[in-house]
Amino acid sequence: MRSRNQNITTQVTEFILIGFQLSRATELLLFSVFLVVFFFTLAGNLTIIILVGMDQRLQTPMYVFLCKLSCLEIFFLLGIIPKMLMNLLSSHKSISYLACIIQCYSYFFFSTCEIILIAVMAFDRYIAICHPLRYTIIMNAQVCMTLMLGCWIASFVSTFGPLFFLTKLSFCSSNVIDHFFCDYAPLIKLSCDDVDSLLTLASSLSGLVLLSSLCVTIVSYLYIIVTVLRMQTSGSRKKTFSTCASHFTVASILYGSAIFMYSLPSKGRSRNAQKAVAVLTAVVTPLLNPFIYTLRNEKVKDAFRDCLQRHKRIL
Repeated sequence: MRSRNQNITTQVTEFILIGFQLSRATELLLFSVFLVVFFFTLAGNLTIIILVGMDQRLQTPMYVFLCKLSCLEIFFLLGIIPKMLMNLLSSHKSISYLACIIQCYSYFFFSTCEIILIAVMAFDRYIAICHPLRYTIIMNAQVCMTLMLGCWIASFVSTFGPLFFLTKLSFCSSNVIDHFFCDYAPLIKLSCDDVDSLLTLASSLSGLVLLSSLCVTIVSYLYIIVTVLRMQTSGSRKKTFSTCASHFTVASILYGSAIFMYSLPSKGRSRNAQKAVAVLTAVVTPLLNPFIYTLRNEKVKDAFRDCLQRHKRIL
């Protein structure tokens, strides 16, 4: 039986992504919507990267981390959306074995890095609001670089193991994935090997990353709230809260979708509900992030206006 599985495994060169299972007209409509969202998301995140790189007022840890978040969003987006758009147009919704493994790893690597970076940004806001006089000393360039390097290392360590073992699995029953991209759980369910220990490992690592990041974010904001409430004037409280509102909104969306997809029990949850949340994570959230940060941040809006004025003068 094992040799038979091995023979079948060698023939698995591609997977079929059945996606949303909609009518042709609806798929074409989704293609148009997702294509527009894709370009708007790229434009929004690239705008933040350019503004932070060009404007001296944004050369602070808060905006440097925001710039890194935009970079992660772009990498994350490029790993998922182009293939999804191609499959919406194609009748043969396939992806090669190697491309599937790469997509699965890039999805979890960049999403894990985002989750950790959100916690780092919360810690940065805690230092800025609760220890303003020591902020520039604590959050110096070396510390910021170390925190970013820590994000990349922690993401690599927590995602490499499960994905490495994934490449060692034998696929013998089916090559049809009930999703619009190569998600980890639907993929390993196609294996004819015993995957219980692998699922436990992946769940434990993702839960550890999510829980630790969430704890850092919650504790940071608890200290921030206490500090803000102690401020004497309502104007100071409002201004301080406004600087955290954008980050808190993005963190709520990211943690909420991550908890739903990977931490809550999947029993009783429909595949369509999981796909809808995956769309929120992979398509909607990367679009919202740049607009949330730009529309609610005066410094970013001022930098954007100055950039437009300089561009007009050049023209």
